Amino acid sequence: MRRSAGRDTRAAVLFLGPLFLFLGLFILLPVVGTIATSLYRDISFVDREFILFDNYLRLLGDDSFWRSVRFTLFFIVCSVPLELAIGLGLALFLNQPMPGRWFFRAAILIPWAIPAAISARAWQLIYNFHYGLANYLIVVSGLSESPVNWLGSSLGAFIALVAADAWKTAPFVAIIFLAGLQAIPDELHEQGRIDRASFFQRFRNITFPLLRPVLVVALLFRTIDGLRVFDLIYVLTGGGPAGSTNSLSLLGYRYFLAGDFGHGAAVSVALFVISLVLSIAYARMARFGGISY
Repeated sequence: MRRSAGRDTRAAVLFLGPLFLFLGLFILLPVVGTIATSLYRDISFVDREFILFDNYLRLLGDDSFWRSVRFTLFFIVCSVPLELAIGLGLALFLNQPMPGRWFFRAAILIPWAIPAAISARAWQLIYNFHYGLANYLIVVSGLSESPVNWLGSSLGAFIALVAADAWKTAPFVAIIFLAGLQAIPDELHEQGRIDRASFFQRFRNITFPLLRPVLVVALLFRTIDGLRVFDLIYVLTGGGPAGSTNSLSLLGYRYFLAGDFGHGAAVSVALFVISLVLSIAYARMARFGGISY
């Protein structure tokens, strides 16, 4: 039995070894390296100097950092619930028996499959002040007598970013919800129909409670993606106007671009800490009411 246990242990180490090596080289090592870099004054063409937490103290007194934190969190608060609502509606639609359902399930992935930079460029053309589709529809429908400068105002740029992000990522959320819906036994819904429960009653009492773990997973994925949003903002608004749409990822990128690697690493660590705190909060939320995560 000891020899058998030893063989099992060696086999487990053999199979898990490549996984641990991958995690160590491509996840743990970069994280440790970023944290170490944040403790140095690491600027191009300047001698590297260990300054401990000075980069973080600079961040605490940096107005641009706090503006980026506020924008990033507000972007998540507005975009993630919208994406969850749209994704859930799409998943409920795609879960219904209908002709050509396979086609709609495949077609819905097109926005998510398009690279973010390309979709951001397409939305930039849609929001164009002179010939964009958004202004054409607004003027034709009578909602406004003149075109709207979507990307020239803080509010307009924010709405443009939330709409573009929801269009691209709601299909991903829909696929997650669809997988959860497929896992719910049909017998439960059939019993609800026998009891003459309406669609909304079945959704409230059967579907939604069983989708809660899936909801937390989708919420976690989209929150982390929202925290590190970069390419959409970089292409669509560039952080403007006047830095009003500057995210934490874009702020860190600009520090790295300027050669201030220590300060940029500190922004990255701050982003990592925020992501970790929210992930732990979501994990605790998933355990609420006896549902394990």
